[in-house]
Amino acid sequence: MKIEKISEKSYRVRKQINGKRVSFLFDHKPTQAELYRAFAEALEEVPLKDSFQHCAESFIESKSNVISPKTAREYRSLLNSSIPSWFKKLSIEKITQQDLQLFVNEFSANHAPKTVHNVHGFISSVLGQYRPNMKISTTLPQKRKFEPYTPSEDDIRRILDASKDDLPNHICFQLGIMGMRRSEILALTIDDLDGNILTINKAVVEDKDNLWVEKTTKTTESARTIYLPDSLVSEIRQLGYIYNRNPNKMYRALIRYQDKLGIPRFRFHDLRHFFASYAHDQGMSDADIMASGGWKSDYVMKRVYRHAMNTHEAQKALFNKLIQ
Repeated sequence: MKIEKISEKSYRVRKQINGKRVSFLFDHKPTQAELYRAFAEALEEVPLKDSFQHCAESFIESKSNVISPKTAREYRSLLNSSIPSWFKKLSIEKITQQDLQLFVNEFSANHAPKTVHNVHGFISSVLGQYRPNMKISTTLPQKRKFEPYTPSEDDIRRILDASKDDLPNHICFQLGIMGMRRSEILALTIDDLDGNILTINKAVVEDKDNLWVEKTTKTTESARTIYLPDSLVSEIRQLGYIYNRNPNKMYRALIRYQDKLGIPRFRFHDLRHFFASYAHDQGMSDADIMASGGWKSDYVMKRVYRHAMNTHEAQKALFNKLIQ
C-alpha cells in the first residue's frame, strides 16, 4: 500500500474497508503496526460470535473439563491481559498469517520469549479449532534456556534443621523432598496415613474463580503410596493434621528459610527435582523413582521400567538416610 506525504507533517494512506474507500491521516510516517491498528479500528463492528475474542472464550469453555483449572486460568489471563484489542476484534475467519506475525512482532518487543511462545501457542490452539485448515508459520523469538537452581543435599539438610520448630512447614518440606507435588500435599488428611504408608490419591488446586478445590491427581500414575520414616510419622501424629494453612504460605515459608539461610531461591516444585536427582545418586532404580514420584513417563528418568518391585523398601532406605 502507498503512504502519501501530503505536507511536511502529514501523511495519508488510502485503503478499501468493507467496500468503501477510506483515507487515514497521520502526523508522521506510520509504521506497519500503526497502519494495522488504524485499519482494525476502522472496521465495522465484527459480530460478537465471529470475533477472535468470542471464539477464544468459547474455546476455553469447551476445554474446561479436560484441562486443569490452572491452565484454564492461564488461558483467560493471556486473553484478557496479553492479546491487544485490535487482534481480539478481528473476525476469526479473516485472521491472516500476516496479522499473527504482526502481533508477535509487537508483543516480542517487551516480553520474554517464553511468554511470546505461550501466547502464540494459545492463539494457534484457538485458530486450530475454528480454522483447522489455516497454515500457521509464524517466526518466533528464540527461547532462552531455563536453568532452575536444584538444591543440594546440604541446602536441604539446613532447611530441615532450621524449620524443626515450625512443624507444619517442616512436615511439608519433608514431603516435598519425597517427590510430592504441592497440590498433593494440600489434599492430604491424617486418614491417608496408615502406619508408615501414606496414600496419595487426590490434589487441591486453584479453579477459574480463584477458589481452592479438590480434584483427582494430575495423572493416573500420580495415585500412589509412599513410605514415611518413623520420625515424620511421629511429627504428623503429634500435629494431628498435615497442612491446614493458606496454600500460598507453603511456598512463602520456603522462600523465607532460603533467604534466612542465604540459600539461592528455588521453587517448591524443585524439592521434587531434588528427590529425583538424590534418589538416582543413591542408587535407587529408575522404576522405583518413577513409582515414588508418580511420573507418567521417562521425562526425568532415562528409561521406563514396566514394573517397580519393592518400592516401599527402596523408599525406606532412602528416606531414613536423608531424614535423620
